[in-house]
Amino acid sequence: MQNILLIDDDERLATLLQQYFERHNLALTTATRPSDGLATLAVDSFDLVILDIMLPEMDGFEVCRTIRKQSDIPILMLTARGDVMDRVVGLELGADDYLPKPFEPRELVARIQNILKRAKPSQSQREIFVYGELEIDTTLRQVSIADTPIDLSTMEYQLLELFAKTPGKTFTRDEILNHLKGIETEIFSRSVDILVSRLRQKLKPLELIKTIRGSGYVFVGKIT
Repeated sequence: MQNILLIDDDERLATLLQQYFERHNLALTTATRPSDGLATLAVDSFDLVILDIMLPEMDGFEVCRTIRKQSDIPILMLTARGDVMDRVVGLELGADDYLPKPFEPRELVARIQNILKRAKPSQSQREIFVYGELEIDTTLRQVSIADTPIDLSTMEYQLLELFAKTPGKTFTRDEILNHLKGIETEIFSRSVDILVSRLRQKLKPLELIKTIRGSGYVFVGKIT
């Protein structure tokens, strides 16, 4: 059973989801205040965090920022406003997915299962890619530069793995989005630009991702 932490001040929603999650082999722990959620995350082990944007004490963006300083655990953000900018900001801060309220519990479970599947590749998929100082272990989902570990979110890692498996290939934004999130997810190209920008920052001083004007992005690393 996989452990999910929900940080949302809607107690009714928490009760509903807890009952539904049990049918899908998901154990749900809930926190109605960000401080309680962060404290719980610090002492217990979870596979994913569901995080509402509208919260007391601090908003979900600040909570996401705090979590990302300490962990690369997958984060799925909920937004009641349905504002595209909420989603853009969430992606910029390192969230792995988003879901507007109201939503169907089965869609939430499907999103969670997809994220967890991406986050934990099977042993049979193991490959280690080495591009100079950059090393990517696809089984352990570990990335390092000059033997220094690099913390990546689930989507950042999956993007890097996509690039690393096909260096020299130019990927359009739609190809990247379909690979990362599937065609069932609302697509907007701005999210790809944000994701690539975040990944580039984390790979510095290496410059391995180039922009092809009017086309997309290409990984220019050479296997060593």
